[in-house]
Amino acid sequence: MIISGMIKSSLIDYPGKIAIVLFTPGCNFNCFYCHNRSLIEDISTLIDPNEVQDFLIKRQGLIDAVVISGGEPTLHPDLPAFLEKMKAMGYLTKLDSNGSNPEVIQSLLERNLVDYYAIDYKMPASRYQEICGIHALSETVLKTIQLLTDANANFEVRTTVIPQLSLEDLVQMAQEIPRVPRYVLNPYRKPIDYLPIHQSLVDVPPYSEKEIREFAETLMLYQENVVLPF
Repeated sequence: MIISGMIKSSLIDYPGKIAIVLFTPGCNFNCFYCHNRSLIEDISTLIDPNEVQDFLIKRQGLIDAVVISGGEPTLHPDLPAFLEKMKAMGYLTKLDSNGSNPEVIQSLLERNLVDYYAIDYKMPASRYQEICGIHALSETVLKTIQLLTDANANFEVRTTVIPQLSLEDLVQMAQEIPRVPRYVLNPYRKPIDYLPIHQSLVDVPPYSEKEIREFAETLMLYQENVVLPF
């Protein structure tokens, strides 16, 4: 498994657990607000696999879980084998995904290789390519969320409340997805690394926490398990 970044201990990436977070390079989306752009584009910063392996061995029994994030981890064909290895070492596993590869998610579900999933739902279906790039298809993301719902999987859906989203957009999104066990609204933070063509987008002032709380109250009419990280 190719790893481009690592957080050695996190209390926020797996609900209720202490986790190691591993980042894979490469992504098939191009979201202007991505905070991992340097990790997914600069393959010169890859971490030695032996270093990762040694660290995971040393932390057995001290860390609860391993989170695979990105980039987009489902682009890597050796993801299932890596997850299998993590579970054999006694770790819980969590996968952060943009939901673009439902076939991979289906395979992981069948093999019971992931204990917790986090799927990003970024925009209303009709606007997906506007924000996420020409390769972003909302129908594949919605299919992934439906697969997890039908499997009664342990998962959450996440939306970053970028300033380009209106309350009407958020309501539409809450209606487009099935009822999910946890719907997380994350605040927008201006990324450090971004493409020059995205300057005007990243510079739009974010919503305040008060405004996001008000959005959440409305969205609870459609998704009763709305969660705020603040």
